[in-house]
Amino acid sequence: MHARECPVIARLLADVVLVVHFLFIVFVVGGGFLTLRWPRLAWAHVPCALWGVWIELAGWICPLTPLENELRRRGGAAGYAGGFIEHYLLGVVYPTGLTREVQVLLGVAAVGINLAAYALLLRVRRAGSEASGSAGP
Repeated sequence: MHARECPVIARLLADVVLVVHFLFIVFVVGGGFLTLRWPRLAWAHVPCALWGVWIELAGWICPLTPLENELRRRGGAAGYAGGFIEHYLLGVVYPTGLTREVQVLLGVAAVGINLAAYALLLRVRRAGSEASGSAGP
């Protein structure tokens, strides 16, 4: 039995997609700061951040949104128009509505936050390598 045949499973999968989508957005925006603790995480974060920012700046809808909508429809609920941010987060963050300008602002903000995180990572790594390099035998 799969989501097409069982509305309960489809609703559950839609909720899983929603949670994954939300966590992905959080990772895109703030994941750069996780690299301060786990520098190798940058190999996963940079492509995710580039993708997330590109989606915002290009005005596209993330593929997870139509997937969630389809699963909700299969579960007997109505899907929603627009994107994830507009549907779930806009009312909290920007109650007046998602415009193209706001979408670009969100993308630019994500870039700025991540540039700050990676600049801090480089500064910490340089300070660490200078400290270990100056320690004598």
